[in-house]
Amino acid sequence: MNQTFSLKGKTKQIFVLLIPILITQLGMFSMVFFNTIMSGKYNSADLAGVAIGSSIWNPVFTGLSGILLAVSPIAAQYFGEKRSNEVASVVKQGVYLSFIITIIIIFFGFFLLEPLLATMDLPARVQRTARDYLIGLSFGILPLFLFNVLRSFIYALGRTRVVMVIMISSLPVNFFLNYVLIFGKWGFPELGGAGAGYATSITYWAILAFTVYIVKAEEPFAAYRVFTDMREFSWGKCKEILKIGIPMGLSTFFETSMFAVVTILISKFSVTTVAAYQSALNIVSFLYMIPISISMALTVLVGYEVGAKRYKDARDYSWLGIVLAVVIAVVTGLFVVGFRYQVAGFYSNETAVINLTAYFLIFALFFQISDAIQATAQAALRGYKDVNLAFIMTLFAYWAICLPIGYALAHYTQLGARGYWIGLTVGLLAAGIALSIRLLYIQKRKFVMDEIEEVGA
Repeated sequence: MNQTFSLKGKTKQIFVLLIPILITQLGMFSMVFFNTIMSGKYNSADLAGVAIGSSIWNPVFTGLSGILLAVSPIAAQYFGEKRSNEVASVVKQGVYLSFIITIIIIFFGFFLLEPLLATMDLPARVQRTARDYLIGLSFGILPLFLFNVLRSFIYALGRTRVVMVIMISSLPVNFFLNYVLIFGKWGFPELGGAGAGYATSITYWAILAFTVYIVKAEEPFAAYRVFTDMREFSWGKCKEILKIGIPMGLSTFFETSMFAVVTILISKFSVTTVAAYQSALNIVSFLYMIPISISMALTVLVGYEVGAKRYKDARDYSWLGIVLAVVIAVVTGLFVVGFRYQVAGFYSNETAVINLTAYFLIFALFFQISDAIQATAQAALRGYKDVNLAFIMTLFAYWAICLPIGYALAHYTQLGARGYWIGLTVGLLAAGIALSIRLLYIQKRKFVMDEIEEVGA
């Protein structure tokens, strides 16, 4: 990762970071896909159990891993400032926090998992599969969190292809373990849907081992001596991570949980509507991999330039990333709308479901554009380590705009389930506008501070 001097150079730099991150995200998505598809091939009850288990785990994981991903903007700023010792120190504290968060999750999971599943009034086999799947998955919590810390460190140095190679290499391992543990092949126990949880955990340990080896043995990572003197605990550095990471994690958690609530509310409609909504949402979630990947690259680049006190470059990267995300959202959205019936056909053979999914995908176009703006604007603010007000803005947008408007339109007008798509779009657009205004303010303030420092010098 180097300083760039033109728009062309910045665009190239974004794509150099972006493409490996996108492939990595798709790789992580594929692991969930393997779990779901192969459990469904085993038994429909096991598929339902894995789906329930995933719906419980995903908000917890995305929220808490968001805390650890704060290592990325912090380390990127230190890297820009050429403070190598500080980069290593913040990664070490991220490792400590991974252990602490894992212990907290397992502690609460031990006491709350059974009562939570009992309240869902699930069929006995579905409930048992969900429980066993989550127990299997729990063995992979620690390596997953440690991997996220090390991944953030690697991203902060701009070496995103390394993580891509690790993730791609792990996919055959995950596929093999899913196959033998779900179906009981080649002498392995037949665990059904629960086997997907154990397969994922073992894969996470393999990913962590590979990543640790790279960080310890390969340059430029080895020069930071991340695993040297691990007794160097610093509560101050931990607080620095938590100060940025907690708002990041909560923002992600409330966004994820908002979609979970909408899914529950949609379930009150007909089976056709529920199936169409889930199909459209799955398509949108897949396409969301692009803006979220741009966001990860943007946080690193902006953080790096801010650390180097090149505020103009940080500003240019911010808006270039936002524009790029919007353009890609428009292009992919128009493509999906143009082929909406064919795309919907991948998810169902029923004409009614296909037609309604295709109709929902028209709304999803505008939803994608709004989501691209808010995701990248928020990512740029994270690069400036400005997260508290951004969290409040997104919380208000998700829960005071998205849900109320969606609920009102869905239940008090003739729009029905379409109202939720409109509510989500309006709320995300409001978040995008508010975050963009905040970004302008932060950038202006940085320029003023820079001018004052130059005059003082």
